Amino acid sequence: MGDGGVKPHPTPVADTGARAYLTVSFEQWREHMLKGLGGLGGLGDMGKMMKAAQEMQGKMAALQDELDTMMVEGESGAGLVKATANAKGVLTGLTIDPSIFSAEDKEVVEDLILAAIKDVQSRAQEKTRVEMGKLAESMGLPADMNLPGM
Repeated sequence: MGDGGVKPHPTPVADTGARAYLTVSFEQWREHMLKGLGGLGGLGDMGKMMKAAQEMQGKMAALQDELDTMMVEGESGAGLVKATANAKGVLTGLTIDPSIFSAEDKEVVEDLILAAIKDVQSRAQEKTRVEMGKLAESMGLPADMNLPGM
């Protein structure tokens, strides 16, 4: 066997009781398969999906940058303590009304500071959720869809 022992695999044509086989070339098989996929249209749809995924990735990267500069403010003690953070929750400022400073109120002040920080972080998460919802809707997706990377 000069062909290395490789024989074409016979393909059954019909079951008529007698065995009839058809040998199909790779080119014929490939053409048949591409027709079954709608020509190259099936691959074209994949190209559209890839392009849309790349577009989404670009928009998400831009939104991540915007979240660094979007500011939110939280407060506690009816505004006696205010915290500022970016929409990613990174604390950028803290304002404390001087009227609450006294040695005996130290624990109260600490609690107010923690409460203001927790409030601003909660607002930052909500701001991020809203902005992600806007991005998802702009791409025809449900606003509450969890987008990867966020």
